[in-house]
Amino acid sequence: MSPVQPPRARRVAIIGGSRVPFARSDGPYATASNQDLLTAAVDGLADRVGLRGPGAVDEVVAGAVLKHSRDFNLARETVLGSALDPRTPAYDVQQACGTGLQAVIAAANKIALGQTESAVAGGADTASDAPLGVNDRLRRILLEARRARSTRERLKALARIRPGHLVPDVPRNAEPRTGLSMGEHAAVTARAWGIGREAQDDLAATSHRRLAAAYERGFFDDLVVPFRGLERDQNLRPDSTTEQLARLKPVFGLDAPEPTMTAGNSTPLTDGAAVVLLASEEWAEARGLRPLAYLTTYATAAVDFVHGDVADGEDGLLMAPAHAVPRMLERAGYGIEDFDLVEIHEAFACQVLATLAAWEKRGLAPVDRDRLNVAGSSLATGHPFAATGARVVATLAKLLAERGGPGRGLISVCAAGGQGVTAVLERD
Repeated sequence: MSPVQPPRARRVAIIGGSRVPFARSDGPYATASNQDLLTAAVDGLADRVGLRGPGAVDEVVAGAVLKHSRDFNLARETVLGSALDPRTPAYDVQQACGTGLQAVIAAANKIALGQTESAVAGGADTASDAPLGVNDRLRRILLEARRARSTRERLKALARIRPGHLVPDVPRNAEPRTGLSMGEHAAVTARAWGIGREAQDDLAATSHRRLAAAYERGFFDDLVVPFRGLERDQNLRPDSTTEQLARLKPVFGLDAPEPTMTAGNSTPLTDGAAVVLLASEEWAEARGLRPLAYLTTYATAAVDFVHGDVADGEDGLLMAPAHAVPRMLERAGYGIEDFDLVEIHEAFACQVLATLAAWEKRGLAPVDRDRLNVAGSSLATGHPFAATGARVVATLAKLLAERGGPGRGLISVCAAGGQGVTAVLERD
């Protein structure tokens, strides 16, 4: 018997995307859940691409970072409450800020191997509806009461509850291993790479101007679906200038001389959701759908920001893409100069600038700033953690399609926990 040959990988097409406008936390979406947000994004895609009806799409992959216990099956519950066929299987993924892109990669792998023909992938997050944990001392008492074998033992356990036990555990924006917030880690990276204030403010102002210009020319008309009174990203400040941002006071890195990071060159806590439709070429052709671009290669990496050489900048919390991208490009046989467009998630302006410097240090050519985040990015849109990856994929795919000819785009997303998710999109 001849050996079974492994399946030949197929090309994975990006057909379209949908997202709600991103909103600052405790604003218009304050009472919206992850499921509400994700359902709105999915329904927007279903209406635009025609995914209503039995068997319209094979699978849904999505996730969230800030999850309640009720979100344990978020993707599947979203399907059941959406315009999609209730028989559509779904599952969750989570990789911090890389969740949305990792969901896209997970769906793409199954399409490439011929296991599915189409999938919706993305994510949602709401900082407004962040879960509050039960005080651990109260939790232990309640568990002891549940295990009690008699009413007397149960009452005895409950009698130990004190007012201080009722204070909830509020989620902290800090790394469990270091106790430092993402912003404080980014401040360490900014100092290590010598990233100055003016360069950060200039990058932030550029992001706002470019996002505003993209909205004005109608670029997002088929990518953004209105939700709860918003039609554009709430964080967008079209008239932002470097001079205006220079007036803001630093908020991170205050323990060192001349701190540079402000609310203006850092992303705010944000609520939102985004999804993309992926498919095989055969599936798209049969439905008369024209691919925007193709997802061709991807890579992940992680750094030891706890024990690594943080002071030298190589293992900063948000620096994993500095390792992932060179490896991915070497494997694919590309250089930075081979890319028409580059999308770097703007968690902080200093992190983008440090990543660019690290790529050059590792031998890659400088990135042409006219090709970087040409329709704005997270500093202007905001950053609902699990939604950002799908937002970037849909934006870059459409930007490549607009060019009308062959093109190639690079995606770089940093994530909490010292991780990074990167990918390449291409168009014939």
